[in-house]
Amino acid sequence: MFKIKIYILLIFSAFITISSAQNKSQYIIEGDEVVFNFDARNYKRFNKNGSIFSSKLNEIDIKEVTVAGSFNNWSTNQWRMKRTGEFTFELHKKLKDFDDEFSWEFKFVINNQYWAEPDKEFNNISESSQRSFWFSKIYNHKMYTAKPDTNGNAHFYLKGYENANRVILSGTFNRWNEEDFKMKKIKGGWKISLKLKPDTYEYKFIVDGNWMEDPDNPNKVYNEHLTFNSILNLKKQTTFELKGYQNARKIILAGSFNSWNKKDFVMKKSNNTWYYSLKLDGGKHHYKFIVDGEWIIDPSNPVKEYDEYGNINSVKMVD
Repeated sequence: MFKIKIYILLIFSAFITISSAQNKSQYIIEGDEVVFNFDARNYKRFNKNGSIFSSKLNEIDIKEVTVAGSFNNWSTNQWRMKRTGEFTFELHKKLKDFDDEFSWEFKFVINNQYWAEPDKEFNNISESSQRSFWFSKIYNHKMYTAKPDTNGNAHFYLKGYENANRVILSGTFNRWNEEDFKMKKIKGGWKISLKLKPDTYEYKFIVDGNWMEDPDNPNKVYNEHLTFNSILNLKKQTTFELKGYQNARKIILAGSFNSWNKKDFVMKKSNNTWYYSLKLDGGKHHYKFIVDGEWIIDPSNPVKEYDEYGNINSVKMVD
């Protein structure tokens, strides 16, 4: 089978409104699920694997549609969609089925042999950076893990520029896209909120086409364009608990997040539980408890790893 490598970015957002007879949204987010939507009438061409020729909709008897992409190793038969109409199909997948990357590549595959090719009428497409022998251009849908959310945990504000026509937020959370995250004009400036996982992000504002760093954020890093990117270090409030040990005089939390300090994080006692809360970066953290001077792993946490010195530590994942 001729294999085409395709580059697609997907945006986790609500339906994309496009003026047409059919809805051209390729997915929606419902709670903790991604719902892929396929309507064959939205596509002008269907390219058969290994062929230079395109087929039309009325030339294909659509029996099944699958979603193939980097998130499922480009399998053409794993993620089968459910038929919802003569031309429509959908597939429900949990958000946890996707990794922590900001983007993925995918296509709709018909009858295990035709690729449904989007065209420039779609709002959210990208042109593949690679070329195959058969096709001069390949267009793909795009999606990002970050999404605007008024109740989000990351808030961006640009003071002033009230005479600007448009301000865009762009950063590592959307692969520096220059269109999608339009900021809202408010009294005294512009704002937007995003729902992001705990991590360190770089970002800039684009004011009427001009890129600029955040003037109110002193945290920044030099970039390859000989300018600066602003830095957002997004942490998550995380609580460590140790049950029991009622007769202990003092219990300390130590871990990779505080260079294994033996004094700073003194845990508090409430009923039958010792606890300590702090803000942590996203990712993996090693830790232990020090009970009256004795180091122990977390007895209620089955996740453990060896460190570089051969010690066994408990593991806390923050996402």
